Amino acid sequence: MTNAQKHSPAARIEAWRNLPWKKFQRTVFRLQKRIYRAASRGDKRTVRNLQRLLLCSSAARHLAVRQVTQENQGKKTPGVDGVASLPPSKRVALAEDLRDLGRKPMPVRRLYIPKTNGEKRPLGIPTMRDRAMQALVKGVLEPQWEAQFEANSYGFRPGRSAHDAIGAIYLSINQTPKYVLDADIEHCFDRIDHRYLLDKLDTFPRLRRLVRGWLKARIVDRGEWLFPEAGTPQGGVLSPLLANVALHGLEEALVGSIPRRKDGLNWSPTVVRYADDFVILHRDLDTLSQLKQRAQRWLGRVGLRLKPNKTHLTHTLRPHNGQVGFDFLGFNVRQHRVGPYRSGKDAQGNRLGFKTIITPSKAAQRRHRRRLAEIVKKYRGAHQEGLRKELQAQISGWCQYYSHVVSRKVFACLERYLFWLLKRWARHRHPTKGWHWRVKRYWTIQDRRWYFGKARFLKTHIDFKIKRHAKVQGQRSPYDGDWTYWGYRLRAYAGVSRIKGLLLKKQTGRCDCCGLYFRVEDLLEVHHRDGERKNNRLANLALLHASCHHARHAVPMTRAA
Repeated sequence: MTNAQKHSPAARIEAWRNLPWKKFQRTVFRLQKRIYRAASRGDKRTVRNLQRLLLCSSAARHLAVRQVTQENQGKKTPGVDGVASLPPSKRVALAEDLRDLGRKPMPVRRLYIPKTNGEKRPLGIPTMRDRAMQALVKGVLEPQWEAQFEANSYGFRPGRSAHDAIGAIYLSINQTPKYVLDADIEHCFDRIDHRYLLDKLDTFPRLRRLVRGWLKARIVDRGEWLFPEAGTPQGGVLSPLLANVALHGLEEALVGSIPRRKDGLNWSPTVVRYADDFVILHRDLDTLSQLKQRAQRWLGRVGLRLKPNKTHLTHTLRPHNGQVGFDFLGFNVRQHRVGPYRSGKDAQGNRLGFKTIITPSKAAQRRHRRRLAEIVKKYRGAHQEGLRKELQAQISGWCQYYSHVVSRKVFACLERYLFWLLKRWARHRHPTKGWHWRVKRYWTIQDRRWYFGKARFLKTHIDFKIKRHAKVQGQRSPYDGDWTYWGYRLRAYAGVSRIKGLLLKKQTGRCDCCGLYFRVEDLLEVHHRDGERKNNRLANLALLHASCHHARHAVPMTRAA
């Protein structure tokens, strides 16, 4: 092969595909596990030595490039360089370019996306190279901080989800009604103090300079140049981790300021935080008011403050300030008085007289109804199969999120609403036809059930089973290397479908292609062995990493003569 052929695009594509990815993943995770264990025992010197080794690792560089070019959901959003995606022929060159750790970061492109309350959320989109470098640095810093983060911090952490936060709230109040401070931090990502954050990172100089460069990177906002003095721009790979680092210590500061027991009662508060939203639960109103003031003082050191219109004091059982219960992460948490024999018992065996009920919030239901109506209206003149596919994606995602709480009645109401929407959709398409004709054309009746569709049926809300979510244990982290625990947990993880759960059990938690264990942050895809996507028999299916699935379906390159 000539020198020109070795550097041709086809040769570079094949070189990227033939890299030892399995060896790379094992090498990187072995170092990350050693960093986690060293940080757990407080060995700062070993942590920094291992972090330097990982930062200069060829395996870590290639995995970081693969993450931002193939796996990340925002991989098609361009930065100021205009690069939205990177072909395989250029990925190897980018991985080699990451050797230069001293290059100054490029400016960040500012975008705005709408929020549910009508406001707009500012995003900062880095260039492709800066994204890859941030992914590399995140892989270096995350194991260290996973060993230090507080037990009730759940947002943007591997192996933890919103359902774990809701589970922690339930365990705190299921036997004792409590007052609740439902708080939201105002513009959290935009106002974090840079000096405070960098001092808190307490890392070696090279890594500190990299992080400082991204914090101080110029922002291009609608043709104007901005020079940030505070905040971590949302949209970057590293920003969620930096925000968690900045807010680390809030729970310990609040819990440590209150005695554990008072008059024979457990007087310790419960602080549950998910990113910039948190709740404080305590049985005494005056104590909770003091905790609110302490939280405000602690956040002031970080450069943050509570948002007044989103910070409320309420009670889980009794009306307080005209409100009972509270909404958190799309769920409504409250307690209801019931007869003594319909409730559970406390630790001493006494009847409680109330029951804790967690349901989808009214606001979440309204948003879902609005989205269903928009989809049906969008497909008024389109084919039925297109409507079924988009409805299925919307319903499946919403129901999988809410199928771990008391949602059966809500699902039934949404089922009836969807049926009414589809009746209007059919009538709009065929206003001169009768109802029985429309039913015969668009629905299938089997076992006294109506199914929307002919060849393939729409799986609606009531087809999703309610299953209790098991909260993550204590301060466990995927970096601890306990594959037995995390493999079992992944099968029942919120968002993992029934088919994927069965395949995880069948494959003992390993990828059918590379043989490595699945991790909770991995993207999982179902592969059809015979290539026929309609053949969904379990024997024909295999669960793969998204990157392994992509490689298996890639067209093999032919070598030049």
